[in-house]
Amino acid sequence: MISSAPWVMYPEIGEPSEIEWTFLEPTAQDGDEVFRLIAECPPLDVNSSYCNFLQSTHFSRTCVLARCDGDIAGFISGYRKPDAPETLFVWQVAVSPRYRGKGLAFSMLRELLKRDGLNDIRTVETTITQENDASWALFKKLDKQNGQRGEVSTFLDEDKHFKGKHDTEFLYRIPVDTPQRKGK
Repeated sequence: MISSAPWVMYPEIGEPSEIEWTFLEPTAQDGDEVFRLIAECPPLDVNSSYCNFLQSTHFSRTCVLARCDGDIAGFISGYRKPDAPETLFVWQVAVSPRYRGKGLAFSMLRELLKRDGLNDIRTVETTITQENDASWALFKKLDKQNGQRGEVSTFLDEDKHFKGKHDTEFLYRIPVDTPQRKGK
């Protein structure tokens, strides 16, 4: 079971850079590199490498791996919600320290939403802690490009759910428009 809260570390929400990214569905061969990437992106939760292998295989269609000249540059993990398959839940966004400040996080998110296999996605969800300015900026940009119709609510409360051991996670639910998504 996946038990980590999403966190975007340095989402690079600016304009796309001149770097040529290669965006791929991850495979089993990428699992160890994904594990190492997330480990070099604190404060992202580092899960077992087995979890990253599952993301790179069972959930590969809803994850995106970015490479630059063969080097792993970034990774987004996500999944379709079982009870709402038209909703993509974005779990983690990681960008290698070597590639920060180049617009990669938003480029990966756009690339993921353009995939043919995800044409029916109508909503993107993620959870964000209050002080995670980078995540808020990334997902507010997605919201803005889709008409600013997003809604924020408490998902997991610091006291009620985490017993004071973790900050409150706010659910950001963003309706996305397929025609806008395809054109961006």
